[in-house]
Amino acid sequence: MKTKILQRIPFLGISSLLAGLFAWEMISRVSGLPKFILPAPLDVWQSFVESLLDGKLLYHTAITLSEVLLGMLAGVTFATLVGYALAKSRALEKILAPYLVASQAVPIVAIAPLLVLWLGDGILSKVVICALIVFFPVLVNTIVGIRAVPAALYDLMRTMRATRWQILFKLEVPAALPILFGGLRVGATLSVIGAIVGELVDAEQGLGYMLQLGDFQYDTSMVYVAVFMLIFLALGLYGMVAQIEKRLLRWQERQDV
Repeated sequence: MKTKILQRIPFLGISSLLAGLFAWEMISRVSGLPKFILPAPLDVWQSFVESLLDGKLLYHTAITLSEVLLGMLAGVTFATLVGYALAKSRALEKILAPYLVASQAVPIVAIAPLLVLWLGDGILSKVVICALIVFFPVLVNTIVGIRAVPAALYDLMRTMRATRWQILFKLEVPAALPILFGGLRVGATLSVIGAIVGELVDAEQGLGYMLQLGDFQYDTSMVYVAVFMLIFLALGLYGMVAQIEKRLLRWQERQDV
């Protein structure tokens, strides 16, 4: 019974997508709204094909993807290192906690113009914005994951005369990975938002630039194309993190069985 349900999931997803496209087409026809307000799916598809053939879509997508990947790499690396240090030191956590919480109280949209002003309108400012928006969820999950390691396992490692590096790589990292990957999934989707925020502030390339250009030219079809590409990027990054998690945590699946 369970197998039959799993087999139907892709069919249900495709059916839901087709039903949504059909409803969109009907609304655009019946409402009589102009194309610059509500373009039909065929209009969006035509804009997608045109921008794909002239290379514009691939170029701007590559720019945004590079910003997202570099931002994720920087944000995850820094958050993991800081999170581990805070997890091992309560005193350091108390010192830095007010600053970390305060940094999350300020919307990234508010400080993005300052970062662009300080770092320039190139790729660096977008990477920093992505890293900042990824930083906090990964930081919190790193702290929670390290502190979730049972004390009995630490005692076991010490009785076996394990070194500090052996405790780190053979106990703490494997034990914290399931929780850490939860933060990575959130960070993968938020990183796309960070790149777009930076591009909307000041950029002449990237999907955020396509959004602004379509808005200024009343080319709503182009705006839809850019939005769908952003959704595709977020889904792709989320799926990539899920696949890495599945490979690295195979031992957990075998243990559950």
